[in-house]
Order: sequence, then C-alpha cells, then structure tokens
Amino acid sequence: MSDNRPTLGQAIDQLLNALGPLDDGARRTALAAVCMQLDISLADTRTSAAARRPDLANPDQSDRQPVVTSSIKTTPAAQPPVKQIDIRTFKEQKKPTSARQMACVVAFYVQELAHADERKETINTQDLEKYFKQAGFRLPGKINQILADAKAAGYFDVVSRGEYKLNAVGYNLVAHNLPSASE
Repeated sequence: MSDNRPTLGQAIDQLLNALGPLDDGARRTALAAVCMQLDISLADTRTSAAARRPDLANPDQSDRQPVVTSSIKTTPAAQPPVKQIDIRTFKEQKKPTSARQMACVVAFYVQELAHADERKETINTQDLEKYFKQAGFRLPGKINQILADAKAAGYFDVVSRGEYKLNAVGYNLVAHNLPSASE
C-alpha cells in the first residue's frame, strides 16, 4: 500500500507556490487560518529561534523568525484563549458591501469570535437581525430572504428549516477575501 502524502519538502513547495503570489496581509490571514484549523501556535520569539539558529542570537539583527509549536487538544480548556472582538469592530474590519456578505460575517463571527456563551454553529433570521443591529449594518427590507439568497450564492448549507451553516466558500469569503481588494 503506497502512502500518497507529500514529503515535507513537497508540502513546503506547495505552500510557497500557494502563498507566493499573495500580498503580505493575505499571506498572514491564510497562515493564521491554517494554523487555527491545525491547532498550531506561532510564537515570534528570538530566544526560541536562537536556540536553533545561533545567528539569531545577535541582538543587532532586527529580523525575527517565527517558531512553530504544536499542541494536541485534550480538553476545550486546553485551547488558547481567543481574542475577543465585538461584531461592530469585526464588521468594520471586513467591510461587507451587501447583506449576503454581512450574513457571512455574522455567521463567521458567531462560529469563531463571539463570546463563548453566544457561539453556535448555525444562524437564523433572528441572529441576522440581532447582529445586523449590533454591527450598525442597515437592515434589509426582506431579512427573511437573506439566508436563502446567500445559500443560493453558495455561501451557506441548510442544516434544518431556517437554520444555516457557513460552508467553506462562505468561510473563505470572510477569512480571506474581505475586505475586497478594491477597498
């Protein structure tokens, strides 16, 4: 039985090819999302890097090398604390230009960034209304239709009647494509 996994060198080449054409901000976002998904913590410390690379121990050198550490999840308490951000600030960072994009921002926020007691995997029209208002985003005339339209656009999957879950396309929109390059 052959193992189809790439070698370490091949994996690094694939990452360099994928990230090379992106600007610095997009690279950081992509790496942060990958690290979050793989539960990898990046530490930017000279001491750790100097232990492996004596040339970094020289304090006159200003460039720092990231040190990658990985931890195995044992319990939810073992997860690193997530930086708390409110929906209004997150909306201002992502700059959604449509109600569909804002619905994706809300779903991402509720799944990934909301306070622990407000987090959930799915959203509904009541969530949209609540978070659109909190974010200061204009309420659409037919708020009931937004999630269905966003699903038709490929951003959500239906979990049950009226409950929608952000899929990979919607997640990537928020994590990697907002704000849009034209902003």
